[in-house]
Amino acid sequence: MFRRTAAALAALIALMAPSVAHEFKAGMIEIGHPWSRPTPPSAPVASGYMTLTNSGAEADRLVEISSPLSERAEIHRSAIESGVASMRPVEGLPLEPGTTVDFAAEKLHVMFIGPERQLKDGERFPATLVFEKAGAVEVEFVVQRRADEAAPEDHSGHGGSN
Repeated sequence: MFRRTAAALAALIALMAPSVAHEFKAGMIEIGHPWSRPTPPSAPVASGYMTLTNSGAEADRLVEISSPLSERAEIHRSAIESGVASMRPVEGLPLEPGTTVDFAAEKLHVMFIGPERQLKDGERFPATLVFEKAGAVEVEFVVQRRADEAAPEDHSGHGGSN
């Protein structure tokens, strides 16, 4: 019975592996679980999320992000002003000592502009984060849907002439 339970547990862990959190570090900055949502075919942008924790005694700033996946990447903040939703680029993201910035909770995201391909659930892609003091660090974004999210729709067969 113990072997069956152990085998079942091992199988469950293997199935969960793509969604297990992954961490990276640059100096005193901890980068927690970078992830992105799947995209429909030919999407002009993709979004990315993560947490950044400054466990050091000095403030730092995320000043740049890049990825071979896209033409460029920017940090954006979503806001609603007077009932109108907007997204604005953030020029340098401050990271005060002892704080955590949770992109999703704080209405932030990385905007991967001009991705070279569709992102599919379970895939991974690299990116480089550059911090003012901690320097550059290579990270890996995991493509995953949230539990409450449906698969992206494929509209490639709609419209147009054949």
